[in-house]
Amino acid sequence: MKVTSFLKVLPVAVALGFFMSVYFPIAITPKLQCGILPWSSSFSVNSSFSDSSIVARLWAPFSNTTTSNATSGVARNPQGSERLPPRIVVSESDLHLRRLWGSPTEDTPTRKYLLALAVGYAEKVNVNATVHKFSDNFDVMVFHYDGRTTEWDEFEWSKQATHVSARQQTKWWFAKRFMHPSIVAPYDYIFLWDEDLGVENFSAEPYIDIVKKHGLEISQPGLDVTKGKKQYDITVKRDAGEMHKTDAGGKGCPDVHQRPCSGFVEVMAPVFSRDAWRCVWHMIQNDLIHGWGLDFHFWRCVDDPEEQIGVVDAQYVVHHAVTTLMGKGNKANTGIGAKVKARCTEEYATFRSRISDADKELANSTTTSSSTNTKLITRG
Repeated sequence: MKVTSFLKVLPVAVALGFFMSVYFPIAITPKLQCGILPWSSSFSVNSSFSDSSIVARLWAPFSNTTTSNATSGVARNPQGSERLPPRIVVSESDLHLRRLWGSPTEDTPTRKYLLALAVGYAEKVNVNATVHKFSDNFDVMVFHYDGRTTEWDEFEWSKQATHVSARQQTKWWFAKRFMHPSIVAPYDYIFLWDEDLGVENFSAEPYIDIVKKHGLEISQPGLDVTKGKKQYDITVKRDAGEMHKTDAGGKGCPDVHQRPCSGFVEVMAPVFSRDAWRCVWHMIQNDLIHGWGLDFHFWRCVDDPEEQIGVVDAQYVVHHAVTTLMGKGNKANTGIGAKVKARCTEEYATFRSRISDADKELANSTTTSSSTNTKLITRG
């Protein structure tokens, strides 16, 4: 009788033990891992088992290295830091200056926002006026394309700014290399501006208040065309309200869904939210340094371009359109302006071609994937 009962219970106990071993694997030191066990570092659900395998499906939550902490309860290290204990890993930084002395806990905190400017010393008066329109809530980063950095210390704010110097390089060249999303992660908003903006009627804090109020992820101040220049009608300051999002119905803009009729700001003075910049940074091409054409695709980096991209009218600027990086005042660079413009035009065409090809590749892969899934469902 007892033997019969034991035999009845035995299969249940074995099955229970198997499933407990799958859900709660014991810790095995690296030296004992042989590459065939599910918790081995060389194990891959996709390569070792088919998707229909029971063991593979049960083990998936534990083997997926991209699982978030919220679902796995285990901290995952960024790529390259796997050898470190998770608690010591710091994957983000900032551009805030710190002291060489005193306790780190007593350093001034990282600012809430970031202002980044590409400058030449010849525009120092205008740049100084611009920086003074930004409060102490901003960290300031200055990109020097003329190699002159120490001269800026005549301005007190310069001593607290981060300076990066590389001769004859553009704002977007600097941004791609020194404004990685992990470096600017602490900042709620990022102002990536040119040096030739008149800011008499601009103040950064009220600007941000308007941006937050209207839910703008990407924006720019309106342009006063009575004193400066404009390229697109949608960027021109209006007097009807705090901000506007479209120029649909205007000259050359019959369709609200077309750029630059809505969902559009220029590369001249854009302001990005943290999330929007994370996307835009990845869209900047490493070799296309002038950024021409980027503004026609900023819309890709928000969920609803016609609602989340806009022009702030209540805080506006003047675009003086000063020519820089054109060999101005340098006889050795005579004629370089035409060459720079030619490169800008070529870069614009190249970027349009690349993004068009990328869209086609994505569409084709999506179609192929959908077709494959349909076949699998039909066979099933």
